[in-house]
Amino acid sequence: MDGEALPLGTADDQDGVVASDGADDFSPACGIERGTEGLGATGRSFQDEEILRGAQIADGLAGDARERRGSGSSLDSQRLVAAVGFDKLELVNVARDGGLSDAEAASAQAAAESILILDGLAGDELQDLPLPERFLLVHTNSILCNQMYKDTEAKSSKKSMWPSKTVSRCHERAYHSGASPSAGEAVISSVEDSSMHRHRAVILPIVFAFFLAALLALAPRGSRAAADGPFSLEQVMSSPFPSDLVAAPAGGRVAWVQNASGVRNIWIAEPAAAGGYTSHQATSYKEDDGVDVGELRWSADAQWLVYTRGADLETGGSDPNPSSNPAGPSHALWVIPATGTAEPKKVAEGTAAEISPKGNLVAYLKEGQVWTATLDGTAQPTQLVHMRGRANTQRWSPDGSRLAFVSVRDQHSFIVVYAMAEKSVRYMDPSVDRDRSPVWSADGQRIAFIRIPASTLAFEFGPKREGEPWSIRVADAATGNGKEIWRAAKGRGSLFRAVVAEDQLVWAGGERIVFPWEGDGWTHLYAVAAQGGTAKLLTPGEFEVEHVTSAPGGREIVYASNQDDIDRRHLWRVRAERGKPEPVTRGAGIEWLPVVASDGKTIALLRSDARKPARAAIVAAAGDIRDLAPDTLPSDFPAAALVEPQQVIFSAADGMAIHGQLFLPTGIQPGERRPALVFFHGGSRREMLLGWHYMDYYHNAYAMNQYLASRGYVVLAVNYRSGIGYGMEFREALNYGATGASEFNDVMGAGVYLRGRPDVDGKRIGLWGGSYGGYLTALGLARASDLFAAGVDMHGVHNWNIEIHHFVPGYDPDANPDAARVALESSPIAAIKTWRSPVLLIQGDDDRNVPFNESLLMMEALRKQGVEAELLVLPDEIHGFLRHESWLRAYHAAAAFFDKRLSASH
Repeated sequence: MDGEALPLGTADDQDGVVASDGADDFSPACGIERGTEGLGATGRSFQDEEILRGAQIADGLAGDARERRGSGSSLDSQRLVAAVGFDKLELVNVARDGGLSDAEAASAQAAAESILILDGLAGDELQDLPLPERFLLVHTNSILCNQMYKDTEAKSSKKSMWPSKTVSRCHERAYHSGASPSAGEAVISSVEDSSMHRHRAVILPIVFAFFLAALLALAPRGSRAAADGPFSLEQVMSSPFPSDLVAAPAGGRVAWVQNASGVRNIWIAEPAAAGGYTSHQATSYKEDDGVDVGELRWSADAQWLVYTRGADLETGGSDPNPSSNPAGPSHALWVIPATGTAEPKKVAEGTAAEISPKGNLVAYLKEGQVWTATLDGTAQPTQLVHMRGRANTQRWSPDGSRLAFVSVRDQHSFIVVYAMAEKSVRYMDPSVDRDRSPVWSADGQRIAFIRIPASTLAFEFGPKREGEPWSIRVADAATGNGKEIWRAAKGRGSLFRAVVAEDQLVWAGGERIVFPWEGDGWTHLYAVAAQGGTAKLLTPGEFEVEHVTSAPGGREIVYASNQDDIDRRHLWRVRAERGKPEPVTRGAGIEWLPVVASDGKTIALLRSDARKPARAAIVAAAGDIRDLAPDTLPSDFPAAALVEPQQVIFSAADGMAIHGQLFLPTGIQPGERRPALVFFHGGSRREMLLGWHYMDYYHNAYAMNQYLASRGYVVLAVNYRSGIGYGMEFREALNYGATGASEFNDVMGAGVYLRGRPDVDGKRIGLWGGSYGGYLTALGLARASDLFAAGVDMHGVHNWNIEIHHFVPGYDPDANPDAARVALESSPIAAIKTWRSPVLLIQGDDDRNVPFNESLLMMEALRKQGVEAELLVLPDEIHGFLRHESWLRAYHAAAAFFDKRLSASH
């Protein structure tokens, strides 16, 4: 798009460029163009050669204003529906806190598609600025407003709102924060009548709160990052995060968990009588207490919903207590009705409920054993089976007469079937291998499952490209006799690669079994006959299949992938017997976690884009997507102030092509050099996207990157090798992690790429990331302090030999000293002697993924080395912080650290 003029309010980066040439000077403003240096001014020069970012177009009404906006013609085809004047612009909510009555403000909101904000301007002829068809003006200059109204009336056949000399109010109320109206400043009154009611539009109003003072101080001046961004961290992290979307087996209902600033509640949506869907919040929890909610399950009649509250739903460990509740943590299963907001009723103490398709019996897990209880409480909870090992993945047969589950026994596992009537246990084709993922046939007579060959190899965090091939087996549920129906080929794809799904296998209609496999180096879906045979590729191409579900009956599979859009996710559908994928969604958004409603046609999903955060939605019959709970986004969420990250591909130090997302702050002047930050995701089996992420941890990280960009930093999020999305060989990169730290090439490549940009100050490049991203942050600081000036390391790995033992208790460094030596050399702690750059370490002391002593030992080493090291410890928090307050504390500390270390004086 080099050299192409950008109209205000488009989806691209925006800068309203305005003139400042005296009180009565209405000479034309210049245009805006994108070039190799970013956004810049063209046309005539400005007084004092200063470009003010004083005109902003902000989308703020129901729906997407960009979809309603036309070609962006000049002012003579516009309608100025209202003007609001203030002596000074502060935090103003026009509908609630300004000098206008609620009724007047609501009318203005309803009529306007966008809001134009002007501040500090002596004059500007807006005929040169493309605008939406209808807009609302918020300003501090009466002369400007009057001239705009005069020009509008002279050039437009449409009626416009004209300013009056007094502030129109239906009742007395002062301006917010002490702001008062100026003499002669504009308010809302018609040419023919002062009442706003004659100008109501059909567009529904929404509550909006524009943080004007922050918006108008958006870009930093000179070479220093702005001390205050256009929005707060609290604002950009205020959007609710949806998860655990599930479809009911009847009635068309769907449910999901919504985490609103740490307060987790369940929402339910169902078809409305008049068409569309209606939604309601089904629970009423009110505290940011770190108590997790998940594992939603519907009853067969869709009248009841069971969920888990309070357990460690990430690692299955002991109950976390991040709020340090003196009463201690607890967890339990709860049930709520699908209609109304009745108080939840406790079912039992346990997790992972599975409701029988017949009756109200619930099978669940307690201390690794299978128990049962009833939804209505008519029977006492009972341990169903007393068995060695620990159970998981319980699955009812279609008629509810049997329960299959996995019994894990150290390094092997079995598929077990319990017959309810006979109270007997039968093992399905037992072996020395690890059996997992049982699914029932439609007639309830057979079980398909995955078999992964036994291995005594005790090592993690290194490439695994091939091994003893995995297989799919089918067993008779009555006898336990089984046979292999498919086996992976040797070499590529011989190791099992899971997708995000309730079940890794789908017993589809037509007696076919659908499964994931990366036989061609990409994770795809295949289908094989239940009796055995050659597998058919259903999703060909160089892309990854990730979130997978099936329609009732299993004939159609719906999935998310990055097909044709490698740094996003979209939904596709394919029939198991035909194998010709069809797109369900497309465009610049991101869609994931599809579920198919009980009608077999309606698809619910979660979605986001670059500016609008994650939310639950439904795909209507016509193919358009409608949000299920649009009113849950806070009114002051700064969607319009966010930047759209750009896809960049740069070379690692060894030449490998690496994808990233570049967040460019607005208002960079030609020749100006800003501080820059490199962000590394965790995992490492993750991929950052061109928009709000589908995982809560990285949804927060995306918000943080936006916040840092708003403070003037150039931010680069790096999808380094060993991550997902780019095929098996990229994910299983040679010598990655504990086998050589080959990702360091990507760290260096990112730093060199930023240092070579004309808008980056090469002496002020920092690093930040969490978990595996914390590891790469520490590695970059330890090995390349001459390139990276500072870093924030959140719960990072510092010594691979400690981390491997944490995940594989049987790992013994002394048993393989060569591998242990390489693991140590691949760790940041091994390069502590060359670490000079300051660092902030952040970790919760109940971390179940990275041992807390990783931070303890690193802090000790940094002190001995004389490195400036700051520390933030969150008592009782786990790895993925459960409290919203913890995320805010960590991110505020990180932003303050970078502001101190990467300012112009450093």
